[in-house]
Formats: sequence, structure tokens, C-alpha cells
Amino acid sequence: MLPESLRTRLVKQITESEHPRELVVDIMMVLQAHYGYLSDEALIETAALLELTPLEVEELATFYPFIYRQPVGRYVIHVCDSVICWMDGAETLRDALQKKLGIGVGQTTPDNLFTLLPVCCIGYCDHAPAILINGKVYGPLTPDMLDDILSGLQTGAAEQEAPVK
Repeated sequence: MLPESLRTRLVKQITESEHPRELVVDIMMVLQAHYGYLSDEALIETAALLELTPLEVEELATFYPFIYRQPVGRYVIHVCDSVICWMDGAETLRDALQKKLGIGVGQTTPDNLFTLLPVCCIGYCDHAPAILINGKVYGPLTPDMLDDILSGLQTGAAEQEAPVK
């Protein structure tokens, strides 16, 4: 159930828009941020807010690679597999990430810390090969550079979860 304050904010945004249906991706992203992914409940909520059918929203949700229809880890790692990144070694990065994390593409680590997903392009061809982690670009990368990135994220996550004394 959507908190009333969030619902009120979204309804205000929708009613103030000249073309409310154009907000569908924005609304999905807000609900995804709230729930952690675009759950079935959030998809139905999006459809109701914008007077769309759930199928119309589902079609858009499954089109965009940054809308997650299932739970993801705290850190979502998008491995760019565009032609430029591929030519510069994206497959090597992907393989190294799979080995280091012990998961395959499309999977989440058992501790729910990392999810590994492909993306056709992140728009940083000048930094190829590159990955995107929660919206932050890393590149150009080599497999050896991944250890520092992953350990930094693990340390940061552990520090955030540490009890305050």
C-alpha cells in the first residue's frame, strides 16, 4: 500500500501535467525507489494513477532495462554489452564479475548485495569497457579493477548496517 504522502505527491504531479500519461516511466521509477523494484502492486498502482491498463504499464516496464520487475540487490551492476564495450573487453568484465560474485547474469548474490544485469548501452563509449552501478559509471575497467570497486561497496554497505554506539 502506497503511503498517503507519496500518493498525494504523485497525484499532484499527474494533475499538474499537460500530458499525464507521459509520466508513466517517472511514476514507475518513483514506485520502484519506494518498493525496491516495480512489484505487481506498484505496477497496478501506476496504472490506476495514470488511468492506464496494467498491461500497458507492463509493456513499458519490460521495455526499459532500468525498471526491475523482480527484487534486486542493493547494488545493481549493469554491464554494458554495446559493440564498443564488447570490442574493448566487456565479456571479460562480465565473466570476472560472475566469478567474483558467484552469480550469473540476471542473478542476485545470496546476501542481496549485488545483482548483475546486462544493458545494451550506458552511453559511455569513451570509457569502454564500462559498468554502471546504481547510476554511477565505472570505466574504462580491467577485471583487476573490479576487486577494489566491489570491496568498497561491501565495506560501505557493512558500515551503513553497523549499529550506532
